[in-house]
Amino acid sequence: MKQLVLVVEDDDMIRELIEIYLNKNGYEVITAADGEEAMEKFTLYSPCLVLLDLMLPKVSGEDICQWIREQERNEVSLIMITAKTSSDQKIKGLKMGADDYVTKPFSPNELMARIEAVLRRGGQFCQKINHRGLVIKPRKGEVLLNGRKIQLTKYEFNLLFYFMENPNLVLTREQLVQQIHPYAESDILDRTIDAHIKKLREKIESVPSKPERIVTVRGMGYQFVP
Repeated sequence: MKQLVLVVEDDDMIRELIEIYLNKNGYEVITAADGEEAMEKFTLYSPCLVLLDLMLPKVSGEDICQWIREQERNEVSLIMITAKTSSDQKIKGLKMGADDYVTKPFSPNELMARIEAVLRRGGQFCQKINHRGLVIKPRKGEVLLNGRKIQLTKYEFNLLFYFMENPNLVLTREQLVQQIHPYAESDILDRTIDAHIKKLREKIESVPSKPERIVTVRGMGYQFVP
């Protein structure tokens, strides 16, 4: 599962460079050029890691750091990126809740190493899966769609989690039955799964009759398209 990283940096060249290196190293990336956009993207996508420049227009990096910690406490890792090099500034940033502090100019390879180290430490907390504004948080039992919580039944939640853990794979009805009724008799009907899928689509699809996330593969089963 790829980790989703939000890069908040007002310098276009630095932001694009970081994005290139993150993509090369297998991360999914979203970006923001100012503080307001950063808060919007964070709410919408719920990333596992934020790379945060302190010198931002509209809303400062310090204010965003405090806001993020109020939103999700320890469920997101945060690395500050700044030209401020004094020890006092670093200590202040760490006290605000940053997991690490990188000063400009920096080596992209060093930044990647720091990202890997921070994510290893925080991996036990960030188990959420993100796909196009659809976020599932298995530890909390929550699902967000474009930043808004949606209510799912236990069966719907388990189905969606299984789908999102296995994007692009065609899952048969038998496999789906095993996920939500692992100890049931084998006579669970296919239409039971179909009914759960129908209800799930009504909650996560823009047009449930023309699904784009959970699609039907005729004669085989269903597929989650990220």
